Amino acid sequence: MKYYIIAGEASGDLHGSNLIKEIKKLDADADMRGWGGDKMQAAGATLVKHYRDLAFMGFAEVIKNLPAIMKNFKFCKEDIQNYNPDVVVLIDYPGFNLRMAEWTHQKKFKTVFYISPQVWAWKENRVKAIKKYVDKMIVILPFEKQFFKKWNYDVEYVGHPLVEVIESFKKEHPSIKQSSNIIALLPGSRRQEIQTKLPIMLEASKNFPDYTFIVAKAPSVEDEFYEPFLSGYKNVEVISNDTYSLLMKANAALVTSGTATLETALFGVPEIICYKASSLSYQIAKRLVKLKFICLVNLIMDKEVVKELIQHELTGENITKELNAILFDTLKRERMEMDYADLKNLLSKGGNASANAAKSIYEFAKGEW
Repeated sequence: MKYYIIAGEASGDLHGSNLIKEIKKLDADADMRGWGGDKMQAAGATLVKHYRDLAFMGFAEVIKNLPAIMKNFKFCKEDIQNYNPDVVVLIDYPGFNLRMAEWTHQKKFKTVFYISPQVWAWKENRVKAIKKYVDKMIVILPFEKQFFKKWNYDVEYVGHPLVEVIESFKKEHPSIKQSSNIIALLPGSRRQEIQTKLPIMLEASKNFPDYTFIVAKAPSVEDEFYEPFLSGYKNVEVISNDTYSLLMKANAALVTSGTATLETALFGVPEIICYKASSLSYQIAKRLVKLKFICLVNLIMDKEVVKELIQHELTGENITKELNAILFDTLKRERMEMDYADLKNLLSKGGNASANAAKSIYEFAKGEW
């Protein structure tokens, strides 16, 4: 069968690649085409557009790049029409993929959404469109099934795909050990967020001369982009395409919001969440988002497991204070480790998420409709 998969970010590329591998175990003749990144391509998909060309962050940035987004949307529709897949699989990336779901529904393509848009955070009315245009919704956060139930929409919870990804990495790299003096910096995967957050993260490094701060570069951003931010720091290093090894070594981490916060927790690394957007984007989000937390770890656990430094709170001084706490307060570290264990148990209840999702998509694609 033919599968058209759309992932617009690094995390979607990761989950899409594992989904492709699992589908191929079930469907030997599977033909994959879509939007994603290097991992999806390596897994066997014909890549039409790389996510590095799609990453626009925040409300203001999206508005500024609207012509490019509309051009991409038009191109994508034409490509799907020409390919004529048995099923379209949309992975997260809601601003683009929900619009695409409306079109694929109208054109009578079977449409699966894997990894729900965060409608529980804001724009809850989007559920009406999801119910109307998405034939099958597969979710990866335990509270999402109950959320959609109140809308009388039955979704399938498959567990979180990061659990098996990280456990597999640990088993494959038993020789990597934690170091007592390494602090990981994960400033994000998009240029705008790196430019905003990395200088503030680095400012704190001056107060910890005995520690090595290692910046994990984003695979979609060129090395040259980082150079102006890094000059002048004696205890700062960089790595490329090796974030998981870094997290296995790190004693603590400064992490921007998003999937990286969950990855860091599943590696058991005490972390501080660093979030800052443009003033316009932040003010709009502040009025629309109705959550107690921005970090996935805290949202899933429904309490503050890790400290969130948001917007004006994100300063070198505050990072220094919180970093001292997670490095040297033994009770705080032990409490965080226990919460991380509970988090992993919650996310493991669905079993192997990628295999579960692949089975669901494969059976849906080959079934009568």
